[in-house]
Amino acid sequence: MKDATPKTFPDLPERLAGLDELAFNLWWSWHPEARMLFKMLDRQLWKESIHNPVKMLKELPKEILEAAANDPEYLRHYDAVLARFRHYVGTRGEWFRENISDPDSQPIAYFSAEYGLQHSLPFYAGGLGFLAGDHLQECSDLGVPVVAVGFMYPEGYVHQKIREDGWQEGSDEILERDATAITRVLDESGEQLVIRVPLIEPDVHVAVWKVVVGRVSLYLMDTDIELNNPWNRTISARLYLGDVEQRLRQEIVLGIGGYHVLDKLGIEHAVLHLNEGNPAFVLLERIRERVAAGMSWEEAAREVKNTSVFTTHTPVPAGHDVFSFPLMEKYFATYWPSLGLDREAFLQLGINPQAPEAGFNMTVLALKLAACRNAVSQRHGEVTRAMWHGLWPELSKEKVPIGHITNGIHVPKWLEPKMMLLFNKYLGPDWLANHDDPSIWEMVEDIPDEELWRTHFWLKNKLVNVIRERTRKRWIEDHISPSIILAEGAMLDPTVLTIGFARRFVAYKRANLILHDRERLKKILNDPWHPVQIVFAGKVHPADMPGKHILQEVFNAARDPEFGGRIAFVEDYGEQLAQYLVHGVDVWLNTPIPPMEASGTSGMKAALNGVPQLSIGDGWWLEGYNGKNGWSFGGGENDGDRDRKDAEALYELLEREIIPLYYRVSGHGVPTGWTRVMKDTIKSNAPRFSARRMVKEYVEKFYTKALRGLEKG
Repeated sequence: MKDATPKTFPDLPERLAGLDELAFNLWWSWHPEARMLFKMLDRQLWKESIHNPVKMLKELPKEILEAAANDPEYLRHYDAVLARFRHYVGTRGEWFRENISDPDSQPIAYFSAEYGLQHSLPFYAGGLGFLAGDHLQECSDLGVPVVAVGFMYPEGYVHQKIREDGWQEGSDEILERDATAITRVLDESGEQLVIRVPLIEPDVHVAVWKVVVGRVSLYLMDTDIELNNPWNRTISARLYLGDVEQRLRQEIVLGIGGYHVLDKLGIEHAVLHLNEGNPAFVLLERIRERVAAGMSWEEAAREVKNTSVFTTHTPVPAGHDVFSFPLMEKYFATYWPSLGLDREAFLQLGINPQAPEAGFNMTVLALKLAACRNAVSQRHGEVTRAMWHGLWPELSKEKVPIGHITNGIHVPKWLEPKMMLLFNKYLGPDWLANHDDPSIWEMVEDIPDEELWRTHFWLKNKLVNVIRERTRKRWIEDHISPSIILAEGAMLDPTVLTIGFARRFVAYKRANLILHDRERLKKILNDPWHPVQIVFAGKVHPADMPGKHILQEVFNAARDPEFGGRIAFVEDYGEQLAQYLVHGVDVWLNTPIPPMEASGTSGMKAALNGVPQLSIGDGWWLEGYNGKNGWSFGGGENDGDRDRKDAEALYELLEREIIPLYYRVSGHGVPTGWTRVMKDTIKSNAPRFSARRMVKEYVEKFYTKALRGLEKG
């Protein structure tokens, strides 16, 4: 097998041939100097392409490229970036090679239903996908040998539109495969590789595509090909299909089909890592292969179990996929004999003892067949051990064999370039290479308050300008009502204390908590001397009616003149808008019902950029809060009055601490008390909640053990 030669750009001069190579490796997405290489060619076209170098190079006029090929200043920058890029991809990465006893071992196969890498590749729905994307990018930086498998969702990205009454509507965006950093994988005859997936009749075939993420390869499966009948073509159409049978078929393709993709490519892997339960059927196929080679079920299951890692992200029982027994029989009745199992033994693999009649549970399957199991925060570990205690009834809840590795974020990806320049200046020349070392971040104290505040205020202005530009564009293109323009942020003021709330609008996240006492909130927002404004953003799953009603409530509050234009809802939340928000707001608000926030990563991204948290004590914030780096509130028992109590605690913090601190400025116009909190936010959170720390923990706790083969677990 071989990869297709990347799509060429006919007008690209030979002197700039490296731009082709660079555009098809997402390394550029977390290196500002590489992005600048494209931006320097044509700033407006870079903006119009939505920061997509492949699309930009396809549309760039020939004369601009020829001028760049003869511009000494551009060529100096080009040569420096290409040299750095080629050195990076041409080496293995220092950390893994130096710290692992067998650095030449076979790779870890990472399976996930979604990947959040860059907004030109819409293979994600939310935090789970961005966690997977950050994991791959950090594995690339550290040289951890990983190969990843997932889906390409050609209809998976839904643009959000808000009607004048505040109701969310969606419009699909069909992915332009030839205008993104994706390449076809070719077979021996030079055609795109297509494989057949077992179990499903009539046959399902998947075409294989590849995304290069630094040193890591991500293989994506696509069922939207002519070989498939219409129903099968839609298996990979979009994330998290609503039809239960089609969802089961999707997970068969992800797990079993993904396993066969790696096999067809000749990629042998030593360890499996499942990001959530969606791909758990890959464990069965890995066992089946060993049984076919002569092992017993017990021997094969033990070997696979001892070399498999399972990460669960969902503390809500309803969030785990469960399929009816008749549906499982329909697809697996001819499969379980090849495992050496009968019907009862096979179905027992997915039965939750606490709800045996519910059906076949994918999380239970993964927990039973992976010896390395983890939740994604300390608190989530406690919740998960209690949730799945029934699988180990002989043990106390504390001894249930599910650990935790708290999520982290990929620092180079989420750090704003102007903040990076500030850190380059004051943290020392090697800070980025060692950014999981807490001692390095003590140098944040050397950043003058004036410089930190000036940088933050510039980013805040940028955020406000971006929001205004988005509303102006909608006004021109869609001729929307003036009330929508006002609700979407046309009246935002960069001098005002700005609270950000941006995440999926699901009921447990309580986006509307701050609206609980509207009269009190109006006084807070409209204070003539110390005003406050709130920026909301987030999407609702199309089938989530409660979430849509909460979004409508927030949007209509933004339209309410009595709030004085101090509330904005910015529609069509995605990775690019998330970047602006976590960089530019003053406070990051998080209000989940505990303990339903498994970890959360958006607040980590804000904290890295000096934005303090104002959060319920749940998820990662229970580990991150130290009394000086933000504010924690609420989180008590549900006595029927929790929302009111949490809202009052939130208002109290705003009125008594946060607002006075923000507006207390020195003679130089700098809120030095606020910059003190910003520095504590960065110092305490940046190293601890980095993907570098997280990936190192996966390697040290799980990957190295799995590479050796764990003892019977």
